[in-house]
Amino acid sequence: MKTECIGENVKLNGKTYPCTVSLAMDLIGGKWKTVILYHLKTEPKRYSELLKEMHTVTEMTLSIQLKKLEQDGLISRKVYGKKPPVKVVYSLTDFGKTLIPTLEAITAWGNQITEQSAEFVNFTPLPKM
Repeated sequence: MKTECIGENVKLNGKTYPCTVSLAMDLIGGKWKTVILYHLKTEPKRYSELLKEMHTVTEMTLSIQLKKLEQDGLISRKVYGKKPPVKVVYSLTDFGKTLIPTLEAITAWGNQITEQSAEFVNFTPLPKM
């Protein structure tokens, strides 16, 4: 029997999923979570660095997705200093680092699709509020 089919449901951190794929997609699915993890794959980064590298994400969306990834244990948030302006750095946790081979496979697949069927285009950055 396949691992993902051993039980009727999978439970993690108080949430119940119909299968292991559903659990995985809840952790990394959506438009931005995997992109954020990709940008943290090689080194910790500050919020402003992530915002610059992810040209089309809004500040609100980035903030929400970082909180979700932190809650799920994939990234950590470290605050340096006690008085504003404080320095906040995000990095992959050990659990998050287990995703690196998957992130590399997704990147390779995206590159392959782009080489075969897509094209790079210029973008217009979102206005910063």
